[in-house]
Amino acid sequence: MDAPSVALVGAGQMGGALLRGWLKAIQRGGSLVLSVLEPDFDPVLERELAAAGAVLNAPGAKPADVIVLAVKPQQLQAAGEQIRALVQPHSIVLSIMAGVTTGTLIEMFGAQKVVRAMPNTPGQIGQGVTAFVASLACTESDLLLIAQLLEPLGGVERLPNERLMDVITAVAGSGPAYVFLLAEVLAAAAEMEGLEAEVASRIARQTVAGAGALMLESKDSPALLRKQVTSPGGSTGAALDVLRAADGLMPLLRRAVAAATQRSRELGRGSQP
Repeated sequence: MDAPSVALVGAGQMGGALLRGWLKAIQRGGSLVLSVLEPDFDPVLERELAAAGAVLNAPGAKPADVIVLAVKPQQLQAAGEQIRALVQPHSIVLSIMAGVTTGTLIEMFGAQKVVRAMPNTPGQIGQGVTAFVASLACTESDLLLIAQLLEPLGGVERLPNERLMDVITAVAGSGPAYVFLLAEVLAAAAEMEGLEAEVASRIARQTVAGAGALMLESKDSPALLRKQVTSPGGSTGAALDVLRAADGLMPLLRRAVAAATQRSRELGRGSQP
């Protein structure tokens, strides 16, 4: 599709991150016909979109090639009529709403080409990962277009079936919260050992962020990177003995991911019309 028309419904954190990525593509010469429906625009983003020729909150919005749903799941029913007006037979409905299944979207909007995606919050700075699954009606060219539209958020992974989306929600969607908690508790532990609170916080944040950046840049596996930090009989080994114990980090994270996966399934069932 040379210049696809894209209608975004919802320009909050994730929707706004997508828009900023698409704006950069347009500024580099990319072709995109863009319309946005959002009742509470960020003023700076609104000005940037207007300058790029995007259509904002137009009454009676025209149908689009791709309709991107970036509203909260509980807002979907209220926005339903507005969304249906955008859908035409060849349209692709791309949802980044947690828990809302492709079957629900097909039933609500009559679209056969439906993609369900799960981004995570680092996508706000282009360092996230987004996994997606598509209905059988989507062609390979449709999926290529979807991947291109999601790339501003970071890495893109295609899943073989929708059942895995609940696992993605638990690992990638919720995962940043686990990392933020690690920084919190690492700083608290350092403070208990005598560091001032502000110093402990800065060191913990930078340590977690730096380790993540190194892991992305390095060709080595996380396991090998861990071993490179761990000297025999050293302080890191003493800490890892605790973290790798039978009641340590591994079983704890397994229980956490299992709980998040189960909750995602429950929320998905609750989103059915």
